[in-house]
Amino acid sequence: MGNLTESIQHLTALFNKLPGVGRKTAERFAYHVLVARSEDILALADAIRDVKTNIRYCKRCYNLAVGDLCDVCQDETRDATRLCVVEQTRDLNVIEQAGVFRGVYHVLLGRLSPAEKIGPEDLTIRALEKRVAVGGIQEIIMATNPNMEGDATALYIGERLKKYPVKITRLARGITSGCTLEFVNKDILKDAMEGRQGYVS
Repeated sequence: MGNLTESIQHLTALFNKLPGVGRKTAERFAYHVLVARSEDILALADAIRDVKTNIRYCKRCYNLAVGDLCDVCQDETRDATRLCVVEQTRDLNVIEQAGVFRGVYHVLLGRLSPAEKIGPEDLTIRALEKRVAVGGIQEIIMATNPNMEGDATALYIGERLKKYPVKITRLARGITSGCTLEFVNKDILKDAMEGRQGYVS
C-alpha cells in the first residue's frame, strides 16, 4: 500500500502544478486516473506526448505551429503591414475567433511581472523589435491585457519601438480594466479593435 500511496501522491503533486488546479481537485484527478479505463488514460497520455513532441512555437511570431511557421504566418492573404501584439497564444485565438483582425501577430509568451521575476529578457520582445527593424510594418496594435501588468508591458514595448517609423495603437477601453482577452465578449472585442487609439506619441 505504501508504493500505491506514494504513486498517488506523486501524481497528485503533478496535477497540482497545473494552473487553476488546487490540492483537492488534483487528488480527484489522480484517483480518477486510478479507476478510469486504461485505454482512456493511455489515450490522454498519448495526446499529451503528441502535443509536446509535435507542437512548437512559430519561428516568426511565436504562435503554436506544427512546422516552422504557424497557419497565420503561412497565410499570404493576411495584411502583413499590421501587427497585433498579444501576451499568449490563447489571446491570439480569441481575436481570430472574433474575426475582427486580418493582420499578423506577435506572441510575447507572457507579460512583464516584477513580482514573478519576469523581465523583458524572458519575453519575445527582442524578436519583436527585430521584426519591426526589418521594415514593412506600418502599425503595431498593442493587445496586451488591460490590467496593470499588461499596461506596463505595452508601455515598455511602445517606448522601445518609438525609434521606428511605425504607428503604435492600443485597443480601445471598451474592455473592462483588469479583465483578460480570453473572457471578452466578441462584440466588445470588435469595438475595441476598431476603436483602437494612438498609444505612444
